[in-house]
Amino acid sequence: MKILVFSDSHHSLSGMYAAIDQFQPQQIIHLGDLICDAEEVAQHYPKLPFCMVPGNCDGWIPSVPVKRQVTLEGVSILLSHGHRWGVKSGYDVAISDARAVGADILLFGHTHNALCQQLEDGLWMMNPGPARTSCGLIELDQGNISCSLCQL
Repeated sequence: MKILVFSDSHHSLSGMYAAIDQFQPQQIIHLGDLICDAEEVAQHYPKLPFCMVPGNCDGWIPSVPVKRQVTLEGVSILLSHGHRWGVKSGYDVAISDARAVGADILLFGHTHNALCQQLEDGLWMMNPGPARTSCGLIELDQGNISCSLCQL
């Protein structure tokens, strides 16, 4: 399964369209700022599932949680925009939260700095960077996880 991860699109949609067309994912995750961008792109791909959380620029959307945990192909993914974890000051709170819920992958945005690394305990941590320049690619294959960043 291929999963594309976007964040901080801020009305820049061309990179998201190009990445979806290039990688042909089975799932999209959008980490906020702006969630309306993800909703617009989702309309163009009605058969493609989208999972999204709002960011600090999205305001409060009562029907959409600011943090979500999803399981895809048996892999647990914790996602949030990152502002509530204070990721601009460090990742400790986000990592602790991910470990507390048994996540295999931690996803966040907010900093506009792309990051993809696997920690010593196996937890993958990814910030796809701003959607105008980069995205994240997660590939799941029978419990095996591969995470990488792609330039747009």
